Amino acid sequence: MGGIMTYKETLDYLYKCTPAFHQVGTFAYKPGLERSIALDREMGMPHRSYRTIHVAGTNGKGSVAHLLAAILRESKYKVGLYTSPHLVDFCERIRVNGKKIPEKYVVDFVERYEFEIKSLNPSFFEITSSLAFEYFRHKKVDFAIIETGLGGRLDSTNIIEPALSIITNVSMDHMQYLGNTLMQIASEKAGIIKQNAPVVIGEVKNEEIQQIFLNKAKAMNAPIYFAEEERTIYNAKLQSSGKWEYSTTDYGNFTGELGGLAQRQNTQTILTALRILKQMRVKVTQKAVQKAFEHVTELTGLMGRWQTLQKSPLVICDTGHNIGAWEYLAKQLNERAKKHANLRMIIGMVNDKDIDKVLSVMPKKAVYYFTQASGERALSGRKMAEKALQYQLEGNPYSSVAQAVKAALADADPNDLIFIGGSTFVVGEAIPLFIETT
Repeated sequence: MGGIMTYKETLDYLYKCTPAFHQVGTFAYKPGLERSIALDREMGMPHRSYRTIHVAGTNGKGSVAHLLAAILRESKYKVGLYTSPHLVDFCERIRVNGKKIPEKYVVDFVERYEFEIKSLNPSFFEITSSLAFEYFRHKKVDFAIIETGLGGRLDSTNIIEPALSIITNVSMDHMQYLGNTLMQIASEKAGIIKQNAPVVIGEVKNEEIQQIFLNKAKAMNAPIYFAEEERTIYNAKLQSSGKWEYSTTDYGNFTGELGGLAQRQNTQTILTALRILKQMRVKVTQKAVQKAFEHVTELTGLMGRWQTLQKSPLVICDTGHNIGAWEYLAKQLNERAKKHANLRMIIGMVNDKDIDKVLSVMPKKAVYYFTQASGERALSGRKMAEKALQYQLEGNPYSSVAQAVKAALADADPNDLIFIGGSTFVVGEAIPLFIETT
């Protein structure tokens, strides 16, 4: 590297020297834990300085991780949160009590471990995970909520020894790395189940997947809890405001700020996890749970989960990008569209997703604005528009997210609903067009 770098130069260096999966896909994927273990040893195994909760799953792990972080913070613990990818700024990935890691710490870390980065040749995600573990030790956190990047078994975060593991669900995504069947993907996710550490399973699609988790838990002597069997919620209703109203067994009645249909399942998973943490003498109050659910975006910086960006016309975005997420999103969009004059869909996807399955469930009664984010993995808006015609989805292509948003807003009446999604990166480029993110 040489010399003192700026924050931008540091990120450019990391993207160039350690290709990032979110930018280039397959080329950046480096399975195996050997580089993560080597980096960890060089730093003195920082993740052993605090308790960790490991969160894996095809969908929902971001919401679950952020809500748990908010609950523990409101319960007076100091909490680190590591998630990926970022939507707008790299520093979103690493937070302590909701505050992003300082840019200067990122620069100093990369300069401090320049030799190790060059000699070990880790991936972008391996370096970022090590940075998070080190920063959490530096900030003396009580807990760190660690979200996996890809899968579980060979994910670079899987060097931790968690107090609790959570697997939200299993759906078809990243098949080129994790396997072509739900059972293979479930086996990879089950790789985060550790010796004697309890594990919560959020949603199970069939008995075969359940058995995979049971077998792994038994082999690791890990107590296993299935959230769907725990009866933590006795009533949940999605309000016209877009928020959930929950009546729960352990924490009374409260409002859930996150409004997607999938959030009921996520809430059940979180409440089950809290029961286990309570057994570990972690003190969580009813007031903390209620405030965390009502103000999670403010407390953690969470964005892109059925998020309202504008009221008139109503603009909503969501980062759901695979068939598991779209089974929920399509149902919710079709229902919400009944209340609006027109549904306008700004959609872009990356080229390594199962695009056909997602397109097959998207709303037919909508005007589409097919677009692309700026990364190398983005499928062009033109190609997506051509593919979408096979599924009776009609609209025009746009070469950038900004152009698609501008066109949709120009076409829309005040009572229209505009949805932005299909890819985390499309949402990430759209959000700053509506709200200040610095």
